[in-house]
Amino acid sequence: MNEELKNLVKSKAAAYKAEVIAIRRHLHQHPELSFQEFETADFVEQKLKEYGISDIQRMCKTGVVALIKGVNHTKKVVALRADLDALPIIEENNVVYKSKNTGVMHACGHDVHTSSLLGVAKILNELKENFEGTVKLIFQPGEEKLPGGASLMIAEGVLDNPIPSTIIGQHVFPELEAGKVGFKSGMYMASTDELYLTVKGKGGHAALPHKYNNPLLIASHILIDLHREFMVSAPAYSTLEQDNKPHIPTVIAFGKITGNGATNIIPDEVKIEGTFRTMDEKWRGEAHAKMKKIADTVAESMGGSCEFKIEKGYPFLVNDEQLTNKMKSGAIDFLGKENVVDLELRMTAEDFAYYSQVKPACFYRLGINNKTKNIVSGLHTSTFDIDENALETSIGLMTWLAFLELSETKEKF
Repeated sequence: MNEELKNLVKSKAAAYKAEVIAIRRHLHQHPELSFQEFETADFVEQKLKEYGISDIQRMCKTGVVALIKGVNHTKKVVALRADLDALPIIEENNVVYKSKNTGVMHACGHDVHTSSLLGVAKILNELKENFEGTVKLIFQPGEEKLPGGASLMIAEGVLDNPIPSTIIGQHVFPELEAGKVGFKSGMYMASTDELYLTVKGKGGHAALPHKYNNPLLIASHILIDLHREFMVSAPAYSTLEQDNKPHIPTVIAFGKITGNGATNIIPDEVKIEGTFRTMDEKWRGEAHAKMKKIADTVAESMGGSCEFKIEKGYPFLVNDEQLTNKMKSGAIDFLGKENVVDLELRMTAEDFAYYSQVKPACFYRLGINNKTKNIVSGLHTSTFDIDENALETSIGLMTWLAFLELSETKEKF
């Protein structure tokens, strides 16, 4: 593709870096929880209008969708997605842009995604005479909360009128230093389900074991048996082999157990919460049935019972191989081979997966750490932050990838 155009994109990304940093800091100071992003959506819409983008609509109340139409705008459509919501976390960073909404924090980098896409929008709108087709900008609410804003946006028609042929998204990646990006084609992230167990026994005085049936003991056996069935062979995640089929990455884990008893009080019931993740829909359904059966069998054998509720969450995320390889090559061309890495499969989850189930998708990762500045905290932590130099990389690269996908670029230069 035209070298002069690539250099122009780079120069604009550098020129608008300070503006995008300011936007990111504003968003970071004013985070809003999932499906409550009203001020954030208003801010995004205002910025788009400032950039001369007028084809804007609201979806799902707090979602914003905008179109940038190039030459022959009906020829091809590519969608670019960012998410808007923050997390219920108290920020502990001592920075000038610290969250002003106590108990709410952009600890997953969605402020980076949104500010980046605004920067991309500004550049693309200024250069729209240099590509054929349309760029659909998707600012999506509620990524952090089931059923996931992506599923609601799709149901409301975000992938219609006009219909994008492909969709691209990026996500911050604390394991990678600023200036680098990572790609993985094919299966990348897991499906995710929430598990809620209520184990019932019979309470009583701890000194009289013949008069109670301790649900904590029943619960412990259920947890051990579930772990043995799904996780026993794996240090990181299991690779179960079902009926000589390929290994299927699987994780089952429990993070909360509540007994509400005391040192000498046995409660009537115990509540347990956990997660189940995998990368095969058939096995996902089979596993749901299997874990319920294990819990029921164990509880009944010990004279108790178990109510097992599964709240089905996001599907697995798969990166279209052809598109992702194309985007990776574009990133190497734009950033240099030394700044583009191959990613490994992850058992984390993202509601971008919904898009990947219905459209050729590429979901890549943006490096944001800087060890010399002690910017190393992980996602969903109270000290999460980024090296803001990554914003120049994010806006420049995503702009270039959009040009690459609308590959019938006009040779104006």
